[in-house]
Amino acid sequence: MKPLLLTAALSLSSLPALADAFAFGQPAPAAQADRTVEVLLKDIAFEPSSLHVKAGETVRFVLINLGKLPHEFNLGDKAMHVEHQKEMLAMQGQTFAGAGQQDGGHDAMQHGHGVHAHGAGNTVLVQPGQRAELTWTFSASTPIEFACNVPGHYQAGMVGPLTIE
Repeated sequence: MKPLLLTAALSLSSLPALADAFAFGQPAPAAQADRTVEVLLKDIAFEPSSLHVKAGETVRFVLINLGKLPHEFNLGDKAMHVEHQKEMLAMQGQTFAGAGQQDGGHDAMQHGHGVHAHGAGNTVLVQPGQRAELTWTFSASTPIEFACNVPGHYQAGMVGPLTIE
């Protein structure tokens, strides 16, 4: 019984660390959204091309892939996108088919023996013709971007500024 209690206590103590994983905010349930913003994912562009939110605001992003390619909607700063692009590039030989399986707004891409997790809540992969959602509470004004990190897409211009006021 003691090992079970210890495990539960350690699990609960790690929750605040997960919630503070991003300086700009954290994932939130869609029911808590203050507003909904529709974002169209095209080949190779976002519409709108820039986004504006307020610190403390919870936004439900409805993502609609109108393109012929899989696309990501990823919230992060430039350094985070660079790191995520490295992961995506390592998986370039893998297929993205079936990668948009939704799990509470989080996606995972199967590759090798593991899973490339989009489970941090700041990324969703959307297959052509599909729609997905990502809900986020923005906590602080810091420069971030929304981007598609599928290999080559960011470099082709599939990135936009997200201003937190």
